[in-house]
Amino acid sequence: MGVFIFSCKLNHVIRPVVEQDAENLLLRCSGINFTQSGSRDEDGVSHMISMDSRTPEAGDGGERSVIRTPPGEAPDRDAPPAGFLYVLAFFSALGGFLFGYDTGVVSGAMLLLKEEMNLSALWQELLVSSTVGAAALSALAGGSLNGWLGRRACILLASLVFGIGGVVMSLAPDKVALLVGRVTVGLGIGIASMTVPVYIAEVSPPHRRGQLVTINSLFITGGQFVASVVDGAFSYVGRGGWRFMLGLSVLPAALQFVGFLFLPESPRWLLQKGRSQEARRALSRIRGGRSVGEEYDSIRASIEEEEEGKEAGGGGLIILRIFGHGPTRRALVVGCGLQMFQQLAGINTVMYYSATILQMAGVQDVKRAIWLSAATSATNFVFTLAGVWLVERVGRRKLTLGSLLGTGLSLTVLAVGFWLSARYSPPATLHPVDAQNSTCRLYGSCELCMLDPDCGFCYRENDSAVFDSSCVPVAQASTDHAAWGRCSNQTEATSSPTWAYNYCPTSYSWVVLTGLLLYLAFFAPGMGTMPWTVNSEIYPLWARSTGNACSAGVNWSCNVLVSLTFLHVAQYLTYYGAFFVYTGLVALGLLFVLGCLPETKGLQLEDVESLFTGPLCSCGASSPARHVQYSRLDGSDAPLSDDDDDATETD
Repeated sequence: MGVFIFSCKLNHVIRPVVEQDAENLLLRCSGINFTQSGSRDEDGVSHMISMDSRTPEAGDGGERSVIRTPPGEAPDRDAPPAGFLYVLAFFSALGGFLFGYDTGVVSGAMLLLKEEMNLSALWQELLVSSTVGAAALSALAGGSLNGWLGRRACILLASLVFGIGGVVMSLAPDKVALLVGRVTVGLGIGIASMTVPVYIAEVSPPHRRGQLVTINSLFITGGQFVASVVDGAFSYVGRGGWRFMLGLSVLPAALQFVGFLFLPESPRWLLQKGRSQEARRALSRIRGGRSVGEEYDSIRASIEEEEEGKEAGGGGLIILRIFGHGPTRRALVVGCGLQMFQQLAGINTVMYYSATILQMAGVQDVKRAIWLSAATSATNFVFTLAGVWLVERVGRRKLTLGSLLGTGLSLTVLAVGFWLSARYSPPATLHPVDAQNSTCRLYGSCELCMLDPDCGFCYRENDSAVFDSSCVPVAQASTDHAAWGRCSNQTEATSSPTWAYNYCPTSYSWVVLTGLLLYLAFFAPGMGTMPWTVNSEIYPLWARSTGNACSAGVNWSCNVLVSLTFLHVAQYLTYYGAFFVYTGLVALGLLFVLGCLPETKGLQLEDVESLFTGPLCSCGASSPARHVQYSRLDGSDAPLSDDDDDATETD
């Protein structure tokens, strides 16, 4: 590893330099020795040191020192007031709340909708995945909208569209109108999902950026928890309770819209558009009126450098420039990979279908399943709060690795719980004559009967066992009773047999519930938050909107894939088979993060690009980080040795 020694005049401001700067620096400087040496941080990630200046002070004998503090260690006197930053983060993260509310509310609402509207498995998947598909398309379009309209205008647009969708859903007369409302909501969610993290990252100082961006993920889980409580409360309303569940989303959308009418635009976007005076005023307002000259100049210099590079490269579509620029291309692969594995880990299967999963695990009562789903959402919220606290202490990389490891183990517990339920599934002891000649009477156990959406399980039970059980066709008009036979006319009498659709009586429900809680406890602080946080940081300004749009599009596309296929995958591979598949995908994600994700904690947004200058997925390899050390010499009286006249390299 090379060590370079430079002699520089004391009246020059010294900055960290890389090897190619040595010749130019030697032409200008003499008088201060400093050494640049290589070392490796504990994650094996190479960092380019970005430092904030400290005012030079004269000492005895004319001694002067120009020392810069490392990233993430800004002096307290320069720290902006936290109050207004948290106001910005709050109103921005309401977009995350809307995202989470929609994710959570459909879980409980679906249990009521499938009975009231007699929804098939396909229609259930359509109502869930249509929102996700619309979000994927609008997230991809959000990159262009962000570049054209700005971050603030896009957030206003997203909240307006979401509010319109909420009104349509609450008034929907049938499942087709409900589908239209779900698509409209998805368009708003997609724009917000890629805009909010970018906006928060661009207005935040480096030492608070990770925490503030993670607040968006906290609001997502908070929205899911509030939705599950709303689901539980309105499950007692009876027919039409789902309208209140879906329609209440209008309130946070309206609050965000009104709030953003009074909040500033991103200073970085304003500077990129040449609106320098507005940018300075916005930055000064965000920083509480304190001096912003140095930060403003740094942002402007970065933008001018990017514009010069754009002109030299001939311009063109930003996505093509990303593919042609090595560091940004590698950053895009890492960002999209994180978003892909977040969804392939099955998180939205758990959130969209949590109440359904608990029913599948043997929780018989709909209201109990909804309230247990609220417990899982509460777990998700609490451990996301832990992620907000940990992100700037542990770092993005370690938090993500630990999260994936725990998530894989939790999915294994879930799969084992469903396997035990299937292994000890009660047999069908009665095989009544079927006038419709359906296949239901051919199934020998409840597990096989449950996997057929056209069949249900009719049985009696006492304190110790299930008896007089049979698999019979479900009624076409409603899934809450059988098409014929003793379970076709359900009453509340204790002597009446029990009708089970989409679940089997089992004593292993607690294993599945434990697996769900462990899954969310491990997933929430790391994989639930870090993909959004990291993507808001790793792209240069010229590629930030497009990079976040692409990664959000990947997230929503994989979300569509998982949510649209879960019920069918469960039918063909069994429920434990589906969760074993998710476990395998989490293992692949762990290997990806281990090799490809660098640590971005504490770095200026303008400095993160240097982390991707090496080969793709070399983060786990030995990669030296540069540290700059300064040694003081007495001012003009310091004698120069022969070694001080030249730059000397030492191995």
